[in-house]
Amino acid sequence: MGDDSEWMKLPIDQKCEHKVWKARLNGYEEALKLFQRIEDEKSPEWGKYLGLIKKFVTESNAVAQLKGLEAALAFIENAHAAGKTTGEVVSGVVTKVFNQPKARAKELGTDICLMYIEIEKAEVVQDELLKGLDNKNPKIVVACIETLRRALSEFGSKIVTLKPVVKVLPKQFESREKAVREEAKQLAVEIYKWIRDALRPPLQNINSVQLKELEEEWVKLPSSPPKQTRFLRSQQDLKAKFEQQQAQGGDQSDGDEEEETAAAVDPYELLEAVEILSKMPKDFYEKIEAKKWQERKEALEAIEALTKNPKLENGDYGDLVRALKKVVGKDANVMLVSMAAKCLAGLAAGLRKKFGTYAGQVVPTILEKFKEKKPQVVQALQEAIDAIFLTTTLQNLSEDVLGVMDNKNPSIKQQASLFLARSFRHCTQATLPKSVLKPLCAALIKQVNDSAPEVRDAAFEALGTAMKVVGEKAVNPFLADLDKLKLDKIKECADKVELPGGRKGAGGGGGAAEKKPAAKAAAEAPPKSSAPPRKTTAAASKVFTAALIQKIHEKMKSYSAVLKLCEDLAAGVLPAACLQQLDSANWKERLASMEEFQRAVETMDKAAMPCQALVRMLAKKPGWKETNFQVMQMKLHIVALIAQRGQFSKTSASLVLDGLVDKVGDIKCGGNAKEGLTAIGEACSLPWTAEQVVSMAFAQKNPKNQAETLNWLANAMKEFGFAGINVKGFINNVKTALGATNPAVRTAAIALLGVMYLYMGAPLRMFFEDEKPALLAQIDAEFEKMQGQSPPAPIRSTKKSSAAEEDGDDGEEQDEDGGGGQDIMDLLPRTDICDKITSDLVSKIEDKNWKIRKEGLDEVAGIISEAKFITANIGELPLALKGRLNDSNKILVQQTLTILQQLATAMGPGLKQHVKALGIPVITVLGDSKPNVRTAAMTTLQAWVEQTGMKDWLEGEDLSEELKRENPFLRQELLGWLAEKLPTLRTVPGDLMLCVPHLYACLEDRNGDVRKKAQDALPTFMMHLGYDKMNKATGKLKPASKDQVVGMLEKARAVMPAKPAAPAKAGGKGSAETSRSASGVSVKKPPGKGKAAAGGQQVDVNGCLPGEAQPSRSLRLKTGSLTVLSPPSSQGPAGKKPAAKGQKDDEDKSGPIFTLIPNAKEQRIKEEKQLKILKWNFITPRDEYVEQLKTQMSTCFAKWLQDELFHFDFQRHVKAIGVMIERLESESDATIGCLDLILKWFTLRFFDTNTTVLMKVLEYLKLLFAMLNRENYHLTEYEANSFVPYLILKVGESKDVVRKDVRAILGMLCKVYPASKVFPFLMEGTKSKNSKQRAECLEELGCLIEGYGMNVCQPTPAKSLKEIAVHIGDRDTSVRNAALNTVVAVYNVCGDQVYKLIGNVSKNGADAWKSHLKTCSAHSYVCLSSPAVREGHEHAGGEDQTFSQEDSSSSAQAERPREHSESSHPSIPKEFQLDLDMIEMDQSRVCELPDLVQHKLDELLEPIMIPEPKMRAVSPHFDDLHNSTASTINFVISQVASGDINTSIQALAQIDEVLRQEDKAEVMSGHIDQFLIATIMQLRLTYSTHMADDRLDKKDIVKLYSCIIGNMLSLFSMESLAREASMGVLKDLMHGLMTLLLDGRMEDIEDGTQVIRSVNLLVIRVLENSDQTNMISALLVLLQDTLISTAGSPMVSELVMKCLWRMIRFLPETINNINLDRILLDVHNFMKVFPKEKLKQLKSDVPHRTLKTLLHTLCKLTGAKILDHLSMIENRNESELEAHLRRSVKPSGNLSGYKSDRGNEKGGLRSDDRMSKAKVSDILSEIFKKIGSKENTKEGLTELYEYKQKYSDADLEPFLKNTSQFFQSYVERGLRMIESEREGKARIQTSAGTTQTCTDISQFEPRKTAIYLSGSNEELKPAVYYERLKILRQRQGLENTSRQRPAISSLLSSKPSVASSTDMLHSKLSQLKESRELYQQEHNAHSHSPTHGHTRSASPAANLDDLKKRLERIKSNRQ
Repeated sequence: MGDDSEWMKLPIDQKCEHKVWKARLNGYEEALKLFQRIEDEKSPEWGKYLGLIKKFVTESNAVAQLKGLEAALAFIENAHAAGKTTGEVVSGVVTKVFNQPKARAKELGTDICLMYIEIEKAEVVQDELLKGLDNKNPKIVVACIETLRRALSEFGSKIVTLKPVVKVLPKQFESREKAVREEAKQLAVEIYKWIRDALRPPLQNINSVQLKELEEEWVKLPSSPPKQTRFLRSQQDLKAKFEQQQAQGGDQSDGDEEEETAAAVDPYELLEAVEILSKMPKDFYEKIEAKKWQERKEALEAIEALTKNPKLENGDYGDLVRALKKVVGKDANVMLVSMAAKCLAGLAAGLRKKFGTYAGQVVPTILEKFKEKKPQVVQALQEAIDAIFLTTTLQNLSEDVLGVMDNKNPSIKQQASLFLARSFRHCTQATLPKSVLKPLCAALIKQVNDSAPEVRDAAFEALGTAMKVVGEKAVNPFLADLDKLKLDKIKECADKVELPGGRKGAGGGGGAAEKKPAAKAAAEAPPKSSAPPRKTTAAASKVFTAALIQKIHEKMKSYSAVLKLCEDLAAGVLPAACLQQLDSANWKERLASMEEFQRAVETMDKAAMPCQALVRMLAKKPGWKETNFQVMQMKLHIVALIAQRGQFSKTSASLVLDGLVDKVGDIKCGGNAKEGLTAIGEACSLPWTAEQVVSMAFAQKNPKNQAETLNWLANAMKEFGFAGINVKGFINNVKTALGATNPAVRTAAIALLGVMYLYMGAPLRMFFEDEKPALLAQIDAEFEKMQGQSPPAPIRSTKKSSAAEEDGDDGEEQDEDGGGGQDIMDLLPRTDICDKITSDLVSKIEDKNWKIRKEGLDEVAGIISEAKFITANIGELPLALKGRLNDSNKILVQQTLTILQQLATAMGPGLKQHVKALGIPVITVLGDSKPNVRTAAMTTLQAWVEQTGMKDWLEGEDLSEELKRENPFLRQELLGWLAEKLPTLRTVPGDLMLCVPHLYACLEDRNGDVRKKAQDALPTFMMHLGYDKMNKATGKLKPASKDQVVGMLEKARAVMPAKPAAPAKAGGKGSAETSRSASGVSVKKPPGKGKAAAGGQQVDVNGCLPGEAQPSRSLRLKTGSLTVLSPPSSQGPAGKKPAAKGQKDDEDKSGPIFTLIPNAKEQRIKEEKQLKILKWNFITPRDEYVEQLKTQMSTCFAKWLQDELFHFDFQRHVKAIGVMIERLESESDATIGCLDLILKWFTLRFFDTNTTVLMKVLEYLKLLFAMLNRENYHLTEYEANSFVPYLILKVGESKDVVRKDVRAILGMLCKVYPASKVFPFLMEGTKSKNSKQRAECLEELGCLIEGYGMNVCQPTPAKSLKEIAVHIGDRDTSVRNAALNTVVAVYNVCGDQVYKLIGNVSKNGADAWKSHLKTCSAHSYVCLSSPAVREGHEHAGGEDQTFSQEDSSSSAQAERPREHSESSHPSIPKEFQLDLDMIEMDQSRVCELPDLVQHKLDELLEPIMIPEPKMRAVSPHFDDLHNSTASTINFVISQVASGDINTSIQALAQIDEVLRQEDKAEVMSGHIDQFLIATIMQLRLTYSTHMADDRLDKKDIVKLYSCIIGNMLSLFSMESLAREASMGVLKDLMHGLMTLLLDGRMEDIEDGTQVIRSVNLLVIRVLENSDQTNMISALLVLLQDTLISTAGSPMVSELVMKCLWRMIRFLPETINNINLDRILLDVHNFMKVFPKEKLKQLKSDVPHRTLKTLLHTLCKLTGAKILDHLSMIENRNESELEAHLRRSVKPSGNLSGYKSDRGNEKGGLRSDDRMSKAKVSDILSEIFKKIGSKENTKEGLTELYEYKQKYSDADLEPFLKNTSQFFQSYVERGLRMIESEREGKARIQTSAGTTQTCTDISQFEPRKTAIYLSGSNEELKPAVYYERLKILRQRQGLENTSRQRPAISSLLSSKPSVASSTDMLHSKLSQLKESRELYQQEHNAHSHSPTHGHTRSASPAANLDDLKKRLERIKSNRQ
């Protein structure tokens, strides 16, 4: 019991493998219940039992086996993957179940086999059962036969392949065991039910008694064929139909289905082939040539007996066929002719397709012999030619048949037509194409009019049969010339035709539905009367004349009726006056009539326009003989209008073409005539129009018309393209033109040939090689001009209309002629050389004397060379040449090969029919021992294949027979040739499988070269035949050979090439439609795709390749990140499943791709630790690693997926990864279970060079690690060690896009694997020889240290840093910089401790990093590759922007450093930065900005919570609150500068949407400069690039300008936003707008003037609403730049000055709001660059006058107070400005005391300038001593403040640099307190004052700038209180805008800087760096950031109290 209790606890699968049979029994029972309970056929649970099912059926315990069989049956029935176990389980059933004594076991075994058949595994089951028939145990044999019988009975002969069963059946009748014989008998009866008499021949040799018994049983069987009663899983529709029939009560299937079932097996396939060549009489060839007919008869009788065998072995029947052909053609004894014909019929029937080689030689002889009238001869010949037809195609015989259709002998014509009628019956629409049918119908139509009634009747029968087979619609175009009587006769014959097998023809006997169009076509076609029969008597002549007159009268009546009808129709749509004046004698009235006619046509509806009626009215007298050119011009123009606007048919065209051609050469009317011809070409197709027009022109004698017609045609070909042009239709006319006497005609003809040469190439010259040398030289010269040119893209095409339907038949005929793109070789005139291949020539070639044979070959070469191009009919030449290929004289063999090459060129595509007769013998020559002969044979072979294609060579057994020859040279050459050709084919005939056994033999050949060639050919065979078929074919090999070959197959499978893609199908109407379809595709292409998308290398996370529609994206806002969500799309290429090859494949691929096997990963880890398997550690992957991975994957990967993953073709890898992306979420558990194997496979891909695969790999890895992070999974050491080192290899990839993705993955890796463990891998990566890898690894190390602190450094920080420091001395600059950056990152974390950690390094290295540290410590260096900044740069570059589902923008890596940075050290505020310099300098990158994401801006405007006030240092992440909105706005703004116009427009539209809504516009606050910079960049880009690009539509540029201007107008309409624009940005903006105003190219663009007007308006708006200080400063700096620059236009400076004048006019209103100090500083700088003397030297005095006016206005408005605003100017004594201002200011007695005091101070300042430096030093020393003492601190600070006010240029730096940071902060705060106190007093005294907003928050400008208002009692504006409140909010942490604290040196001596927007961008990063040091200082000094403007504060509390008091005092004073 203890044992029982032990195994009872085990899982089911372990019970099934237990050693105790009871445990197994229990396991089987539970498994059975489980299998019946699982509903999902693709459940992972099934995977556990895949390897156990064989054990279920081979169970040794009989009791347990029954349960095991039941469980196995349930598994097979319910599990989707059960098919994988078929072979092993059925084999187990056969060997271990069928021999059991229990009937129940056998029954279950049979059920299992049948169930496997039901799940589509019939072939495997049948193979195993047939193997069981060879078993020695009769019980097993009986059971196998019984199972086969049941399978056939239930599933039918379509599922169970009968051929192998029938083949082994006779052997079973010979068995000693009666039970076996009885079961075989039952099986034979069952087989007979399905194939009937086809079973008789295979069983004819069994015991006669047994055969008699079988016959008796067969007679008892019902005549109706059996039906399938059990169905495959893929036949559920048939099953439903069958059940429905059963429910309705019986067998109610239609007859067609029954016949189809009965004929499913071809009896011929079941027969064994008989070899007869060796059984022929040895003296046959002597007897057949004997003079006595009796001897000849004996020979033929012997052959006739042999040919009665129904299936013949393939062989060389050439000599026999030639002998029989000679008897048929030349023997005088008709009885022998009949016998020979019967022999030929027997050979054709026995060889079937293999006889096709000889068909072309025999058929012409048989057709000629039909002149015999004896019925028995005719019948024998008919049987022979009918049998031969079945071995080939009608296309191959058509030339022979057409050759006898004009024979004078009526019997031959009759029999040829009857042969065609019989042949047509065996054809279908597919095998009887129009290209074959057209010439045959033309020949038959001639015979319809033959004088012999039997010939006519035969022709009617043939045409009727054709109509029945392909339908009336297909035949009617060829019958247009027949009258109604003959058409009715043909239709009558069609109704009588019965097709074999009861098939229904496409014509259906000529139903009513098809009679109508046929009648219509007949009625429209002008009837042609056939030549009258010759009558010698006068009476007969009279009768004929009377009949002819009667016909003419009828025609006249019908024509009058047509005219009357047309006049009525025209009257309905034309004004009455117009019709009346059409034939007026007065030309003016006719002209007026034409004008009305034209107006009517122009306004007429297309559907209501009667085109034929209108053109008939135009042709009304005078018609096309009109003498007045004005009327004629109008008439021709109206024809063109009708053709363009109406449904213009070919009938209508026929009425006007003659008139148009007649006028095409007219000087005045020619242009209109050509317009009309072109319009008709569009309406009725150019090919038809060209043929008609050229023939009409050359029917005339007017050379001008001929020349202009050719010129029109040349131009029309360029416009329409060459598709469908029937060159044969007018080539003769072109030849006529070339021989014309008129030079204009010759010139036009040569020009036309030049255009044709563009499309047809060099072969066109072949048509004209017979021309005179001089003319040929002119043609060659024209061709040379066209050399290298490509034909222009068609701009016109045939329009689709109901007119096309009206002439649908003609249209189809035209399409067939040329619509498919003609081969030029088909157009060449060919010579029939059959008559020159005489019997004497053939006998010469076959002579015994080699010299005579050579003469014969020389003659053949001469004949071919003289003819140049020949037909396929070359008589007996093939057999004669074939004999010479085996010639003992190798010179003659080579000469024959040369002739065959010549023959290939001369015959062209017609060579196909000689492949079997002549081509295959060429392959035999490849086995020659002489290399030069083999080389010549290979050259010949290649030349033939060029003309014939490969299909004919691969069909049949000929190729396999050649490969069978054990000739090493032949095998070597042939396999090499096949290895070269097979990969280029998309499909191959199934006969290629016949070569496989011989290919396997070659793999084991003794010759090494043969083996190598066979191995090379193996993958090419496999790509067409498939691995499974080839693996199955190894079953017939010996065990030792099989193992070897299977191993080779596995290797070949890995390198199997992909089949070539199907060629793109052009539109049916030629290149015009192709271009249309192409444009249609381009319209669907999503906008905004840059170069990366076009190149096909950009792959985003969604699995969508570039150019495909992207899945919809939604925006999710998160703190600190911008996340773009996009679920994996099943529509991407990765998501798309490969084209299904069948339902089986689809079902197999629909299951799970990974199987979750418990503890499998742990087992693999254990095996690797125990060294049972190779450790995954290599420099480059070797084969044993790949094989090991394959083995490991086989248990848990779907087989098809594993095949794809290890496929030779990289595209299959991409597809496989796409499927893995699809299933990542749904199979996440299984993915994690197989994670180690997945990662290992990806490491193999890292060694591939294909970028497409690599990008797809990285895409999957990003998604994978995101999923692992969500699942909280952590990588094991085993997984990391086998993956991370190889990932780091790719970080040094040369492509930026790859490196960025790898860096992103490394960042994500740290979330699922400890960063401290990633660190050593990166350290190892720094040892690489690849400098890029070293640099990137060092950068990543810096980011890890910055993000995770020093603890991340392993093994110790000191050791790690020493290794990092080594790279500071690296030769590569990027590596050095990266190492320095990493050291600085360490310094940021641990400060001065870095010196100790690094220790001693080389002198150069130490100098480098210490200077770097010094620089960075001054500016608080930030690692450039820190996550946020790096991400920012990636976004800015936009080169390969990729969003994952969870990680995007900075969130992917910024969250990681944030955890540590907040606790250990202050971090740096992250800001989005656009690297505009990079974009501007590299125009190619501008085009690669990321696609615009359609952000939902409404979501961005949700209210933002104000943070709680906190009395501490401002967080380094104070802007996180706005991060989501800011990130989105930043991202959209980045698109504005995109190189793609559409992307930029969409971004501008989104911003405009925000700006237009006042409540939402505030989100743009803080982004104005950034937005304006992006806009300026776009203006520059448009000016320099877009405007110069002729390919761009100028309307798009105008649209872009409109969007930019619209945005700017909206922005500068809002004063609050407009004032945010900084001076540098305004300067660049004004410069950009002025450049646009002066762009002369805008005037040439439509709406360009409107843009200029809009820019003018915008400039005014900018001037009015911008910050006035910034605006004036910007204009002054811009004026300075434009005057300095000589490159720019002088007009720019004029515009700048105009703007300055306008600003001067604003000054009276704006003087109180401007910062005079800054403006005067800018004027000072201007005057330094342009002193007064230099200014006067300028060409214009306007700049000088502008400057004087500005200063004068300022002095006028401010008076002497202006001198107080020079505080920002250093060394004022050197400035011209002060002197100028003093001259301008008049003395005034009303100045306040304050003013005079200031004046005294200034005077004092000048006097004290002479003070010695020593005295200054003493004074400052005393002051600082006071500050340092506790008692006199306040006094010292006051003195320092006053000293600084008095001596503003005093340098305090020497006294402060040696003090502590705390002391400096203390001095700074004290100075601020004194300043704020004094300013407060000043405000109370003056009762007025305003705050000023500092325009640049990165600088602090201390100055005393109290601005007085006009009246002392004037009330303060609300803005003042708002400003003060804003200051208070900032101090209490309630304001979200960032403020940066200046250094003390800037406080004491601030220097303003003027920077452009580009400069600002460069300085932005350094500003961010400085913030950290400032915050640290602030934290140490317990103080807060300063506020805007000039307000100072000592501490938050003091400031707050002080401000409250001051506000209270102000309020009380105002009351």
